[in-house]
This record gives sequence, structure tokens and C-alpha cells, in this order.
Amino acid sequence: MEALRDRRAPPASGFPFIIGIDGRCGAGKSTLARALANRFSAFVLAMDDFFPPPELRTPERLAEGNAHFERFLSEAAPHLRTGAGFTYRRFDCAAGDYAPEPVRVPPGGVRVVEGSYSLHPSLRHLYDVTVFCDIPPAVQRLRLLAREGPEGLARFEEQWIPLEEAYFVRHGIQAAAGFTLRPQG
Repeated sequence: MEALRDRRAPPASGFPFIIGIDGRCGAGKSTLARALANRFSAFVLAMDDFFPPPELRTPERLAEGNAHFERFLSEAAPHLRTGAGFTYRRFDCAAGDYAPEPVRVPPGGVRVVEGSYSLHPSLRHLYDVTVFCDIPPAVQRLRLLAREGPEGLARFEEQWIPLEEAYFVRHGIQAAAGFTLRPQG
């Protein structure tokens, strides 16, 4: 973490400290976020919680990124820097609607926002450190097959990976990140 702090200094008080992690599916974003949470008693906000409802999943909207950025900016972003606790609504993909109970974010000095679309241009200003998790396509495929099974892998290859790749290119996500991490194998 000290190397990460060298890239962009935290506020004068040192906290709150906000980390944004974006990258390719299967590249280890969630694993990195959990490791940081354990090391620094951080709370992890998953961009998956901000999946857009069906009415927002238009081709034009998906070209911008597959997240409900406006909701993130109104429900989570104003509270990240305060260090105070807050709640936000989680979109439940399995139910296709918002979860009945809000996510409760406890007070804390370190917050990690992880998931694809976390480094969208509308969100970049929120972070003290930004990380892009990269992965070679062959390793990505093996990890997704192990995690999602053959049918899930097919869906990722047909739907999610092309959406992510278009987003990365359109917004220069990897180049905008302070750090790029790649698995060793």
C-alpha cells in the first residue's frame, strides 16, 4: 500500500482514503479489494450493486458503461470522503430489482470501490488511488470457465467481455489508472 500512496497523496489528514479498482472480468478485482479490506479495515463497495435497471439498458447507455452512474453519484459518492456511515440501494441481478434491504456502510477511513466501470470518467475524481486489473485472454478464459462453468463462460464471451472491452477503449480506462496489476499466471 505504501507504493500506492506514492502515486497520489491522501488528504492532509490521511483519511478518508478512497481506492478505485477497475479491470477485466476474472482479473482479480474482487480478490484485491478483499485483501485491501482485510489489511486496512476498509469497506468494499461493489459496482455490481449499481447494475442498471432494465429500463436503462439501452444500446446508447451500454456504450457508455454498464452501471447506473447517476445512482452511484447520488447514493454513495457524497458519503465516501466523509468517513461517516451511510446506506445505499443494491440492485439484485438475480431478482431483477432493488434488494429490499439497503447496504449499510459503516464509518471508516478507507473505502474501496471495485468492479468493472468503477473508473468511469464521471467517477475518477472520487479516488485517491486507481488500479486497473489486467489479465491475458487465455488466463481470463480459464478463470471464467472455473468460476462460471461452460454456459457462464459463453455468456461472458458473448455479452460481458465485449461490453467491458468497448468501455475500456472508449474511456481509456487502463491508461487513466494510476497502476495496472497483472496476475503472474
